[in-house]
Parts: sequence; C-alpha cells; structure tokens
Amino acid sequence: MNDSLRESLSYFSLYRKMFQVKKKYTPVKVSYGKDKDQYFLYYDPGKVISDKVIVWVHGGGWNAGNPRFFDYVGQCVCGQGYRFLSLGYRLSPKYKYPCQIADVCRAFNCAVRYLKENGIDVSKIIVAGPSAGAHLTSIMCYCRKVQVKYDVDVSNIIGFIGTGGPYSFREDQGLAIRLLLGQLFRKGYNRRNGEPVALMGKNHIPMLLIQSRHDGLIDFACAEDFARRAEEVGNTCELYSVTDRKNTHSWYTAGMFLETREENRGLDHFFSWIEER
Repeated sequence: MNDSLRESLSYFSLYRKMFQVKKKYTPVKVSYGKDKDQYFLYYDPGKVISDKVIVWVHGGGWNAGNPRFFDYVGQCVCGQGYRFLSLGYRLSPKYKYPCQIADVCRAFNCAVRYLKENGIDVSKIIVAGPSAGAHLTSIMCYCRKVQVKYDVDVSNIIGFIGTGGPYSFREDQGLAIRLLLGQLFRKGYNRRNGEPVALMGKNHIPMLLIQSRHDGLIDFACAEDFARRAEEVGNTCELYSVTDRKNTHSWYTAGMFLETREENRGLDHFFSWIEER
C-alpha cells in the first residue's frame, strides 16, 4: 500500500482517538483581531514543571483547522507541565498569503504580551508547529525581513520544532501539496517570498525537524533542503527521521500528541529535545 493511501485511510482512527481525549485543562481564549480565526488559546497546567513556554501553530493545509480543533495538543503538552499557547490564523483560499504569516506574527506578539501582563516569564520560548504550522513558524523564526516587517522579537525564542513542514516548494511535489499551494498564493505572487528555505537567515535559534520518509504528502527532501540551508548559513539543526509505525503525515505531525511518550518515539524526542534546551 502506498503512503498517500495510508495517509487517507488513517483519518478515521485518528479522529476517533481525538474525541476520546479527556479535557483536563480549560484554556483561556484571547482574540487579537476581528476575524473568527484570529485568536489564541492559553493553557496553564497549574503545576508547572518548567519555565519554558511552548507556542504552537496548527496545521491543516493552510485552509482548515483552528486552536479549538487541536485542543488535544494543548491537553497533552499541558499534561507534561508546560504552559502552552495555540495560535490561530486566517485560512486560505479566502485569505491569501501573506495574511497567514501576518496573523501568526501578530498572534505571537499578543501572546507574549498576554504572558507578561500575567506575570509569566517569557525568557524561554519554544516555537513549534506541524505541516502548514511548521511552514509559518519557520518563516517567523528565521526570516529577518518578516521579523522587521511585523515587529517580532525572537531574542527569547530558544528553540524551533517543525514536524512535516513544506519548507521548500519542490517541483517534484505531489498533486495534493501543489493544489494547497495554489489555494494559498494568489495568481502571480512570487512564491519565493513565502518559501522558508529561500527566506532563512542566520540566527541563534536551534531547530529540530521531525520528518517521515513515509509521509504520503510532504517529501522528506523538504526537510533535507531546510537542514542543508541551515548548515549553509550556520544555524544549528537536527533532522529526526520518524521511526514509529504510525508514520504518515497526519499521524506523526499532530496525531503523535494522542499517544504517550512511551508509545510514540517521535513524541518522546519532541519533549526530550525541549528538556535539553
């Protein structure tokens, strides 16, 4: 069975497991704009085991998803004792890029301000995202032009984790990702202005790229391209190849948060990498 078909067939079991997650933590919703998707959720574990804060941006092909839908990620991360923020953004095809990166940057700034206003230390922030979220957060973390344009201070970001990210827009990509990119960008837009590998500059933020060779949607070569560019500019990068049995796109990018660290090696590496910062 090919990986694209395995990805399609994984959705039922993934959704079934999503709806079985117990909601132990109730997030606070904070709007940063007038659109229904311009908000973030803040999760507080009560018993905090780390002074690191995890800021996460959801995936969904840029055209689907929101922080509420991915509540189970907040439940999982909060269950590990971390403060967690899940950022929303306006979706394609109604809203074209760069609306999405503008929203992520604005949401990040509002989230940091919210934490400060509530007396929470923001000196150790980990930024993470799967799929489309990895695309957007990687640009925010490593593109100086975007940071200047949207007044984003990345000095307190101590790590970036991207899972299943489309960091390069390769000509040999499959039909599904080509269609999604066609929805994201308006006709005639120079896509290099939205391609992480083309936008990366040197900075202090180490990165962990979690990618599967059996993704079924995003080529492993996308992460290799990004890792190669990181090496060229002098950024610290670890490329981790998924070894779990559930290794198709949706399962390892966001579905891993439905399992425990003992069950899922990718999830354990995610948290272990954070613990080492």
